[in-house]
Amino acid sequence: MTARPADQIKLVAGILALVAGALAMGASVLFVRLADVGPFASAFWRTALALPFLLAWAMAEQGPRLPLPDRASLLAGVFFAGDLIFWHLAILGTTVANAAVLATTSPIWVALYAFLVLKEKVTWPLAAGLLLCVAGTLALIGGSWHFAPEKLPGDTAGLITAMFFAAYFLSVRAARRHFGAGLVTFLSTAVTSAVLLVVALVMEPTLMPASLAGAAALLALAIVSQVGGQGLMAVGLSVVPPVFGALVFFLEVVSAAALGWLVLGEHLGLLQGLGAALIVLGLFLARPRPEPSAEVGLP
Repeated sequence: MTARPADQIKLVAGILALVAGALAMGASVLFVRLADVGPFASAFWRTALALPFLLAWAMAEQGPRLPLPDRASLLAGVFFAGDLIFWHLAILGTTVANAAVLATTSPIWVALYAFLVLKEKVTWPLAAGLLLCVAGTLALIGGSWHFAPEKLPGDTAGLITAMFFAAYFLSVRAARRHFGAGLVTFLSTAVTSAVLLVVALVMEPTLMPASLAGAAALLALAIVSQVGGQGLMAVGLSVVPPVFGALVFFLEVVSAAALGWLVLGEHLGLLQGLGAALIVLGLFLARPRPEPSAEVGLP
């Protein structure tokens, strides 16, 4: 029994879409740093400015008459809003390193859900890949990670961020069973944008960027991280198993570190290089294999 070439191509294309999506989402840290609005305002503009592009994608995919959000798409939008809200609360309440490490625990929650609820088998290569990815993330963060009792509320927010992203991830995967990637991303982003507008109006003194450069950073955040990152994630989730798909998003940390080095001049040492290598190795070990299909021979 061998896997069909079409299945192999489909699986590889899904993995590549997730990898590209993770790298694009990792770039969000750079664009938020370059924007000149507060964190909740940048989260709102990330989703709001993406809507025209996602609407064009959804209409090209679905036609001019779009359906209302189904339950999965609606929940995906709410969960992603929660992910962004608690991510910024974590950044404000603890160190960036702590927030990053705790936020990247989302694959653990996805794995637990897949094992306990979906009854999917967690293999040794998958478990080993998860451990290597976690180790790689800790190495990338380096000595910046530490626990302090006064930072506990922020650390808790970082952990909640991971739970919200895991819920968002699984909701998008469920929505993809009925809708195309463009439609799912548009519907969920519209819901997220509505929630974040309320939060930004309450939490921020102003929504508008103060400079053309700040506005350009927000537009790049919307196009690269929301349209590209979230859209490619929705594309890949239709064919890639959920646990491995979640593992791919450890590459967000690699992307953020690489862009910080290339654009902002932030130092990367041997330990950070080792961390990136461990994440790549973990993904290689955990990679899904196409299911074999029976070949029917002539009698």
